[in-house]
Amino acid sequence: MDLVVSPALTIPSSELGWRFSRSSGPGGQHVNTSDSRVELIWDIAGSTAVSESQRAIILSRLERRLVAGSLTVMASERRSQLRNREMASARLAEIIAAALAPDAAPRRPTRATRGSKLRRLSAKGQRAQTKQQRRRPSEE
Repeated sequence: MDLVVSPALTIPSSELGWRFSRSSGPGGQHVNTSDSRVELIWDIAGSTAVSESQRAIILSRLERRLVAGSLTVMASERRSQLRNREMASARLAEIIAAALAPDAAPRRPTRATRGSKLRRLSAKGQRAQTKQQRRRPSEE
């Protein structure tokens, strides 16, 4: 089944690699006999679904998550392999959509208001007063 990231981007199932293994941790009666851990691997460099500009954006924004040009997503929260496959697919779609989303406009710096200055200075005065009270008494 193809992975739909956005209306403009669909990754064909032939480009997605799956790896299955046993989940670790406590489980039910058949936890050691069924492969429920899922790894979804997508090779970005060899993908035909993305354009060169999209590939450059994804590679630059997700460079810490990439291993040898591939993006790997793991899911092992559920016992069902099918449910874990759905979760891994959804997570991969979220990651790619977030990487391709345009950056939000940077917030313009604002000046401090008069009230905030007064609150800061009064807190500063209270700390100074507390420190004054904590000092050793002078012998004068």
